[in-house]
Amino acid sequence: MNVPLVTAATLRQAGRHPVVPFRIALDDGRVATVKRLLRVLPGKRLVGEAEVGGQAVLAKFFIARRGCARHFEQEREGIAALAAQAIATPRLLGAGTLDGGHYLLTEFLDNAENLADCWQAALGAHPGDIGAALGVLSPALKTLGRMHARGLAQSDLHLGNFLRQRGVLYAIDGDAIRARRPGLSLGAGDALRNLAILLAQLPRDADARLPDLLADYHAGNPDISFDPALLRREVARVRSWRLRDYLAKTLRDCSLFHVEQRRDRFVSVVRHEAERLARVLADPDLFLAAGCLLKGGGSSTVARIDVSGRKLVIKRYNIKDTAHALSRFWRPSRAWHSWIEGHRLAFLGIATPQPLALIERRFGPLRGRAWLVAESCDGPHLLQHLDAGREPPPAEARALRELFAALHRERISHGDLKATNLLWNQGAVKLIDLDAMRQHASIAAHAKAWRKDRARLMRNWPEGCALRGWLEANVPPS
Repeated sequence: MNVPLVTAATLRQAGRHPVVPFRIALDDGRVATVKRLLRVLPGKRLVGEAEVGGQAVLAKFFIARRGCARHFEQEREGIAALAAQAIATPRLLGAGTLDGGHYLLTEFLDNAENLADCWQAALGAHPGDIGAALGVLSPALKTLGRMHARGLAQSDLHLGNFLRQRGVLYAIDGDAIRARRPGLSLGAGDALRNLAILLAQLPRDADARLPDLLADYHAGNPDISFDPALLRREVARVRSWRLRDYLAKTLRDCSLFHVEQRRDRFVSVVRHEAERLARVLADPDLFLAAGCLLKGGGSSTVARIDVSGRKLVIKRYNIKDTAHALSRFWRPSRAWHSWIEGHRLAFLGIATPQPLALIERRFGPLRGRAWLVAESCDGPHLLQHLDAGREPPPAEARALRELFAALHRERISHGDLKATNLLWNQGAVKLIDLDAMRQHASIAAHAKAWRKDRARLMRNWPEGCALRGWLEANVPPS
């Protein structure tokens, strides 16, 4: 095979899609052959599995026009700091300059498991029992404790930055290692803030297990103690920041979303769905007309469509007349709002069909007709599924309690909580029709909206029936 020889400039120009395999010359006379890419930051950095001198390595290429030397040095210094403090990390095998960039080589951990994947697998193996999955986190918490005890912090702390191989847990991503007090323990405040970054990424069900999580952390850092109330507040603060950051990403081009913005339209699509949905994005009304109509006319038109054998739902938010158009021109569309709220629910672990794409027609700064594409949910709505004369079956009862507890905890109101907007599917009650959904900043505003939601839900069933009585007892009061 004729494997092309590339440069840093070539890789910059390739954007998100460098063609592999490729070869690149190193400053020591060797050539790295990159077989597959593991991560691409377009025009900035590439990480891939490579071969140098017959040895498998993990290669990082820093190719940005500006700042690549700084990130290269931070990566090298971070790896050295971990090694100096006896924290397991892949060995540094080489580092130097490219023609227009820098490179760094570390040992390739063959068949290593990403701890984020291990965690998701453990959650899937024990649905509804987070305690059974927490054992996966124990090595990461102990390692983080050891890092803090030796003066190191991880500024980009997540489970994906830990690899497990043959019973050994490795910390990776030297670029994010901060050696604040090498060899000396971090202060309690710095350690608490860093630990909170990791804990904030766990489901809220894990909050009740905080003593167990802290016990694992203290196994690595026994000489520090935290005020649990302060830690919980910091975890809540980080969770709020992470949610805002994620929702902002749904509207800009990044590794998770592909965004196209022109004078005549705005499109945001989940990046790994962009190619599959390209024809839908180009002409959503064509697919809407050809689909199975679920709702027609009025404020919206909804159809189930088939895309390469996969069932999806497309919803067009209609402009009814000139007055309606004038009232909507300057505001984000209802599709925009549903797109944001769908991703909010997904981020918070609240069941809803996954939103896949948002399309808005634009007239410069003005907005017109809009479409939302989401996964199809084939389950029945609760008016069909539940018997008014009986309490919900155990699985449905558990799912309903979890849904309403989560909405209440997160101060979320739906705005139109009728039974037809609650679907039973794959063991969960999924919320749809999120046009009026809102997460409230204040307890008082949420309480007022929650009372309306609760009253709307109860009106689905007659007073005195067993199901309504169960809901009155199990849906949180305002």
